[in-house]
Order: sequence, then structure tokens, then C-alpha cells
Amino acid sequence: MASFNRVILVGNLTRDLEVRYTPQGTAVCDLGLAVNERRKNAAGEWVDEVVYVDVTLWGRTAEIAGEYLTKGSPVLIEGRLRLDTWESQDGQKRSRLRVVADRMQMLGARGGGEGAGGGGPARQRRASAPGGAGRVPDEPPPEDIPPDDDVPF
Repeated sequence: MASFNRVILVGNLTRDLEVRYTPQGTAVCDLGLAVNERRKNAAGEWVDEVVYVDVTLWGRTAEIAGEYLTKGSPVLIEGRLRLDTWESQDGQKRSRLRVVADRMQMLGARGGGEGAGGGGPARQRRASAPGGAGRVPDEPPPEDIPPDDDVPF
């Protein structure tokens, strides 16, 4: 039987980011993401629920996130689920489900505020710079993205 492990989340960062480096020099960044869900309860009233998700970014994506994102920043994360297990100091087995990100897209206003926009092509280019290190291979190169004034709507 085939399996598929893919997660796409849009939410806001719960804390400022800290980029660390492995002994081999690879950047790593752990972030907390708050994903809001709005649904109707049995009484027909709207209820807001928040799901908190731990996410790990690696490489250039981690460096870009550390440079441009702060607490409250809206972000799209695409990646896969991973279950970490360990034994605590008191001998109990512990586990934690987290997302290992393959792709991170900054959302919102250019000035770091929480706008409703998608960031625009300039923001996408900056997130992918330099040399396309932050891009997914099947994502179009930044040159193929039309300028803001060429958008047909």
C-alpha cells in the first residue's frame, strides 16, 4: 500500500525565531505556528479554535525565516509530519509530532505587518534569494513572475 505524508498550513508565528547551526554549518530553526480554525458548534454559534504546531526549517529557508519573520508574522508552511520519540530524565517515554518544512512562504504586508496580501512578486523573489536556494525545484523562476502592474485584475 502506498503512503503519502504532506502537510500545508497557514498561520502566525507564536514567537520570535532563533537560527542555530549544526556542527557541519547547516542552519536550523524551530518555530511555533498558531493555526486558527473557525467552525459552528452544535448551537450554531461560531467558535474559534487554535491549533499550535511545531515546525522545523533547515538550510537557507531557516536563515531567510530568521532574517525576515517575527512573532505574529503570517506564513505558509508546506512539509511532512515527523514523530520524535525520546525518554525523559525520569524514565518516561515521550513523543512529539512536528512538521519538517520543505517550503516556507512569507505572507502579509511588506513592512512586516499583518496585511491580507500575499506579499507580491518582490516578496517572493526576496524569499528565494540568493540563487534560488529557498525555492522548490518545480516552482517557476522569479523572472517568470509578472510585475504587479501586469496582473490582469
